Amino acid sequence: MKENVIRDKSFEFALKIIELYKHLTTEKKEYVLSKQLLRSGTSIGANIREAELSISKKEFTAKMQIALKEASETEYWLLLLI
Repeated sequence: MKENVIRDKSFEFALKIIELYKHLTTEKKEYVLSKQLLRSGTSIGANIREAELSISKKEFTAKMQIALKEASETEYWLLLLI
């Protein structure tokens, strides 16, 4: 697959979110917010990967918009956890 910085960075971010989720659930016993964080934080990359395979510019833009919304939601959960 062709190199894509956004795809690669979103994948690395998802891995860090998974690590944080594991820490929050095992060490801090935090289950509710951490689950929300896991879902939104990993869906960013999933939507970016879907956008890569779009059949139109409109579909690409829509998937990237969803990824942006998920990033914003992830930021919200992180702020609450802080």
